[in-house]
Amino acid sequence: MDWKTRITLNPNILVGKPIIKGTRLAVEFIIDLLAQGWSIDEILRNYPGITVEDIQACLSYASVALKSEKVYAIPA
Repeated sequence: MDWKTRITLNPNILVGKPIIKGTRLAVEFIIDLLAQGWSIDEILRNYPGITVEDIQACLSYASVALKSEKVYAIPA
């Protein structure tokens, strides 16, 4: 899944947070709904402007973001 076709960052929308194109729904919001136990069907029913592919793009974006995260040990 190429998230770049469905996720955008615009400094004028939600202070530049990644959102689903054509919406004001942040990637983090969709990820949070899934983490709270919402099913994909529940999300689609409550937010009819998005698609399964949009939700998959959110997951793909989150995966890429986590893979690029750097963690450094801090000496005690």
